[in-house]
Amino acid sequence: MSKQIHVAVLMGGWSNERSVSLTSGNNVADALEKVGYKVSRIDMDRNVAQVLAGLRPDVVFNALHGVPGEDGSVQGMLDLMGIAYTHSGMVTSVIAIDKELTKQSLVPAGIRMPKGTILDSESLYAADPLPRPYVLKPLNEGSSVGVAIVKKGSKYGNPIARDAKGPWQKFDRLLAEPFIKGRELTVAVLGDKALCVTELKPKSGFYDFDAKYTDGLTEHICPAEIPADIAQYMLDTALLAHQVLGCKGASRTDFRWDDEAGMDGVFVLEINTQPGMTPTSLVPEQAHHVGISYEQLVDMIVKEALA
Repeated sequence: MSKQIHVAVLMGGWSNERSVSLTSGNNVADALEKVGYKVSRIDMDRNVAQVLAGLRPDVVFNALHGVPGEDGSVQGMLDLMGIAYTHSGMVTSVIAIDKELTKQSLVPAGIRMPKGTILDSESLYAADPLPRPYVLKPLNEGSSVGVAIVKKGSKYGNPIARDAKGPWQKFDRLLAEPFIKGRELTVAVLGDKALCVTELKPKSGFYDFDAKYTDGLTEHICPAEIPADIAQYMLDTALLAHQVLGCKGASRTDFRWDDEAGMDGVFVLEINTQPGMTPTSLVPEQAHHVGISYEQLVDMIVKEALA
């Protein structure tokens, strides 16, 4: 490398996923230093534009999770400042973090997703929006933040009680979707290649925020032990979703598969444009499976951003 390229790693911030972002960002920064980049670590505050203007990096590695690092806000700021950055651009980020906009983009492209309905949280205290079991989730949070599965005879009451702990207490509007029984699977895409399929088996409950980021709470089966045609369909679907939304760098598409329904039981739940880069994260694990080390992974993501 003739000129040492200066990478600012943007991490932390003030979202629900701050702690995960700090872990991701520090792992990324360590790896980039090993590869030979000049690295500045930035724990994002409200004065981030001033900090970046002073540093004048060649490229920003966006290791933020949640809002505002994943919803297009930071991407728009970096566009205005004329600084190259990793992962998806502003428009893609705006669409991908909004579960309803994602459906409006992916379903017309032939990607199967659960039919959902948007509701005011207040309405839940009067009646269920769908037959039980169903899933409630915020419209624009990642990492299974605030997800509730409402089953027959659930602890939430019937109808849901106002004092029951759940996402309705924190978010005014929610997305309700039918609960798809079966298996939780995910596919990472890097550049123009889907890597592999991983099955996620939480030790208890479902694959929520704690299960994702607490070591030992979820078993990762990589590659997933599923029929070859189902695996190929998921790989093709994840790549198509990445391309339809215009993702850059790495993305990760999450699936549910009702294995009793075969191919008709495969549904895309969401696409994550800022997948985690922690030691327990799925993208580094899948990259390792196909022969890409962690250092090579972050190097590839930076090179794509610079190109």
